[in-house]
Amino acid sequence: MFLRLLRRFLRPYAGLLVAIVVLQTVGTLASLWLPTLNAAIIDDGLSTGNIPLIWQLGGIMLAVSLVQVVCTIAAVRCGAQVSMGAGRDIRASLFSRVLSFSTREMNQFGAPTLISRNTNDVQQIQLIVFMGCTLVVTAPITMAGGVFMAVREDPVLSWLLVVAVPLMGVCLGALIARMHPIFRQMQTRIDTLNRVLREQITGIRVVRAFTREEFEGNRFDRANALLTDSTTRVGQYMVVMFPLVMLILNVSSVAVIWFGAIRIDAGQLQVGQLTAFLSYLAQILMSVMMATFISIMIPRAAVCADRITEVLDTSSSLAPPAVPVA
Repeated sequence: MFLRLLRRFLRPYAGLLVAIVVLQTVGTLASLWLPTLNAAIIDDGLSTGNIPLIWQLGGIMLAVSLVQVVCTIAAVRCGAQVSMGAGRDIRASLFSRVLSFSTREMNQFGAPTLISRNTNDVQQIQLIVFMGCTLVVTAPITMAGGVFMAVREDPVLSWLLVVAVPLMGVCLGALIARMHPIFRQMQTRIDTLNRVLREQITGIRVVRAFTREEFEGNRFDRANALLTDSTTRVGQYMVVMFPLVMLILNVSSVAVIWFGAIRIDAGQLQVGQLTAFLSYLAQILMSVMMATFISIMIPRAAVCADRITEVLDTSSSLAPPAVPVA
């Protein structure tokens, strides 16, 4: 459902999507080149006192950084246009479909869930599209390119990547698997809260006439507490996630410095190469974290896409006649 919904509403923005891929690719390749230039400045410029080379490589780094910044800004702008445009189109399709519903379909779904599907659910789709345009292209290129450049700097230290990257992927994947059912539960409880609140607002005169304020207040508190519980449980997993990423990143950096210092002392590695390897390690692990961050949002967006598609695929029972009477 999720991919089908995206294909349907992203098709008009194919040109912008191609531009995003090109811009993100150029910007990512530029960021991957910077640590190598920095290593050359340290090993070939500073260590030998070659000032003209330092200025030359510094100018190249400045130009590469400028290209990276321009490409990133342009890609984010295009991504915002795609996500906001797709969200607008989804809301318009949902609204027109709901307008065609008869009383039977309105009772089948209920007004509260139709409201939340046209607001909260569409916002989740917008967010995943925007994050996808800005991170989905960057993360795999950074991961693959970072591994290639790190192995190019020092193949011996590359065994640390074999340990750090799968370890981070397994740990974060386990957290995501636990969060997926909670996201589905969260969307259902948002519907319940909207239903309770809508009933209380529309029936406020009856509530006051029969002095049911305390009962309705307790009813709202129960729905609110259930939603708070789901949100808190998701937050607890997310709180664990980022310290776990930083722990793996810092331990890996310490290991690289430890074993890299041994190789530098033996004359098998230069300081600039070790600095570049550390930069590539950080880029690789951060790309894993970005991919994981997208993976966190995909389950909730998939649930929202299912709910949106359910409405769009429902036809009204009051279909116009094939041969209407004039």
